[in-house]
Amino acid sequence: MFYSFMINYLYMLLQTVTYTTMLGTFNMIASSLGQNLLWGRISDRYKLRAKLIVIGETIAGFTYILVFVIHKSLIEAGNSFTAGIAIIFGFSILEFFWSMSDVGWAALLTDVTTPEIRGGVIGALNFIASVGRAVGIILAGFLYNDGEGFRSGTIFYMVTALLFIGAALMTMISKRIKTVNATPREKTAILTFEKASSENERAYKWFLFSLVIVVLGAASISQIFLLFLKLPDGLNASDPEMSLILTAWTVGGMTASLVSGRLADKIGRIKVLFLGLSLAIITPPLYSAALNVPAMALIYGLNGIAFWTLHTVGFAFAGDVIPQHKRGRLLSRYNMAMALSWGPAGLLIGGPLADLQTKSLGLPTFTAYANTFYVSSIIVALGTMLFAAKVAKLKVKTA
Repeated sequence: MFYSFMINYLYMLLQTVTYTTMLGTFNMIASSLGQNLLWGRISDRYKLRAKLIVIGETIAGFTYILVFVIHKSLIEAGNSFTAGIAIIFGFSILEFFWSMSDVGWAALLTDVTTPEIRGGVIGALNFIASVGRAVGIILAGFLYNDGEGFRSGTIFYMVTALLFIGAALMTMISKRIKTVNATPREKTAILTFEKASSENERAYKWFLFSLVIVVLGAASISQIFLLFLKLPDGLNASDPEMSLILTAWTVGGMTASLVSGRLADKIGRIKVLFLGLSLAIITPPLYSAALNVPAMALIYGLNGIAFWTLHTVGFAFAGDVIPQHKRGRLLSRYNMAMALSWGPAGLLIGGPLADLQTKSLGLPTFTAYANTFYVSSIIVALGTMLFAAKVAKLKVKTA
């Protein structure tokens, strides 16, 4: 509900793609610092999972309101640019504390599942999350109203209410959660990771490295794509049409979440990951070829399948090889790699590349954005080749 249209709102306030991508960049840095330096260690040492989720969601809810109040006062004072910067830094502080919830969720889901069912369970939960995202995007499409939904605080207050409800539900549910004991297969995997294999350990490290490249490539156009949909010489999509396209991505992700996890449990993680990577390479160059909203929705839906396949199966793969006593810390690194999709890729690659072409080279905005989509595909292809050379081969040897 919140971030789908926040990029457009920030662009109205800041007026450049590069500044706009700072939102996800600083968010990711703050979240990564919190998870890797603090929350992951606390989770492993004190075995806190559900409590981290509840505390993180509660703090996030209060911070949403605080950021809105500060942003609103700056808007009323006529300082639109400063109001945009306040949102960026405010949500960076929010993410530092909210990231304890990310650690809690990742460790908890791995604790209560076994390798035989982990992919299917993660996929089912991602499906539920996708349903929530779809509803949120549809609501945001009607509430945004050219930025009024943020200026008036409607979207801020609705998100805050949902966070508090989620925290309350987890408080009640956590009393019934019981961690499963590791199966012989999982114990063997842990032993291999800790003692016997440099190969399994190397596979995980190279997996994270290749994942960083893939996510950087795929996410470098996330913000640009939202702006691309609004271009007058392109689709010139209305808010409801934009909402429809974004919902198609979520629907594709819902399908992938249900199917990819179970499929990975049956035929193996690596094969399904390659399917997701292939779609991630193919879809970006097709954006500029879409002639109407239904065509764009179909293409973006396929991209949603790619992302959620990688997210679902990638998490299951990480859970398979990470030992229980290191889950908080090592899953924090996985979360950090996935968090690159929030904005750093746009700030480091997509935003500067788009601005360079339009402001320095004088290319039309449509052409500049289309070229950025091609670059995205190339980067994802490079990450896929690294994954094939360094991860797939090693994993086959230790499977």
